[in-house]
Amino acid sequence: MELIKELPEVFEEFAEQRKNSFLGVKKLKEQGVPIVGAYCTYFPQEIAMAMGAATVGLCSTSDETIPEAERDLPKNLCPLIKSSYGFAKTDKCPFFYFSDVVVGETTCDGKKKMYEYMSEFKDVFLMELPNTQGEEALKLWKSEIIRFKEYLEKKFDVTITEDDIREAIKVNNAGRRSLRKLYEVMKHDPVPICGHDLFKVLYGSTFKFDRREIPAEVDALVEKIQKEYAEGKMLEKMPRILFTGCPVGGATEKVIQAIESNGAVVVTYENCTGAKSIDKLVDEENPDVYDALARRYLNIGCSVMTPNPNRLELLGRLIDEYKVDGVVEMTLQACHTYNVEAFSIRKFVNQEKGIPYLNVETDYSQADIGQLNTRIAAFIEML
Repeated sequence: MELIKELPEVFEEFAEQRKNSFLGVKKLKEQGVPIVGAYCTYFPQEIAMAMGAATVGLCSTSDETIPEAERDLPKNLCPLIKSSYGFAKTDKCPFFYFSDVVVGETTCDGKKKMYEYMSEFKDVFLMELPNTQGEEALKLWKSEIIRFKEYLEKKFDVTITEDDIREAIKVNNAGRRSLRKLYEVMKHDPVPICGHDLFKVLYGSTFKFDRREIPAEVDALVEKIQKEYAEGKMLEKMPRILFTGCPVGGATEKVIQAIESNGAVVVTYENCTGAKSIDKLVDEENPDVYDALARRYLNIGCSVMTPNPNRLELLGRLIDEYKVDGVVEMTLQACHTYNVEAFSIRKFVNQEKGIPYLNVETDYSQADIGQLNTRIAAFIEML
C-alpha cells in the first residue's frame, strides 16, 4: 500500500488543532474576545460570529472524567453526555472554562437535563429545538435564533446587524465549500488518502477560531492531494465504507481504526463531523437572514427529528456518489435516538440501496477494541 509521502504531517497538524487551540482560546480571552461554546450541529454559529465572538465545540470525547460525572448523573447514560458534563464540572476542558456562555439545545432528554445541572455553575443559553421539520417548526426555530441574537446583544452590550450576519454566512459557507471539496477527493477509486486522515482534517477544522482561514488551508491540501493522485500516488483498491451514526471523535476513533486496519477504507462520513454539518449551505440570496439560517440548520437530518427523511436522503446520495460497498453505523450506549433509528437505517441500506450494514454499539472505554476488530473484520471479509 503506497501512502502519500509528504502529506502525513499536514494531517497531523489538523489532528493537533484541538490541542493547539487550548492556548489559542486563552489568548483570545486575554484580548477580550467573547467565547461562545456549543454542543451541537444545530447551533447557528453565524449569529455568534456576527458579534465578533469565537465559537468552539464542547462535546468531550474521552472517558477521563466519566467517574466524576457519575456522581451526579446515572451510569446508564450516553458517554458523550457524561464526558461533556464531567469535563465541565471538573474544569478540565479549557474551552468550557473560557466560554462566556454555553449554548445548549433541546435535542435529547439526557442533554436537556445535563444543561439544567450545568446552569448551576455556568451561563447556559438553551435553544428550543423543534423535533419536527415542518413550517410550524421553522417558525419556532427562526424565533429561537432571533431570541439568541437578542440574548447576546444584551449580555455583551453589542448590536448585531443583519449585514454582520450576512458576512458571517459568507465566511462559513466558504469554509463548508472547501471542506466539501476535500471530502469529495474520496470519490476517486482507489482513494488518494485513508479515511482517518480525512477525518483528522474535518474534525480539526471545527477548532479553527478564525473561520476565514479554513478555505486557503483546505484548498491547498486538496490541490496537493489531487496533484499527487494524478502522479499515481494512491492507496490500493479496497472495500469502500460509509460511516454513520453518533458523533465521532477522540475515543470513538477506535471504530475508524478498526475499519481501516482490517482492510477497508472509510470514504465518507455522514456523522455530525462529516457531511451532516457541511453538506447544506445557508442561502445567501434569501433577504431574510433569520429565515435563511433557520431553514439551513433545521434541515439537518439528525435522529432527534421525527420523521427524519433528510438523513435518509443524505445517506442515499452519499452511498451512490461514493460507490459505497458497506455501511458501518456507530451508536453510543444509551443514545436512544440513534439506537432506535438504527432499525430504519438498516432497512434503508439493505432494502433500498441493496448493500450490507453493520451496527456497532460502543462507549468511550477502550475495553471493546478486540471485539470491535473481530466484528468489523468479519463484516469486511463478507464484502
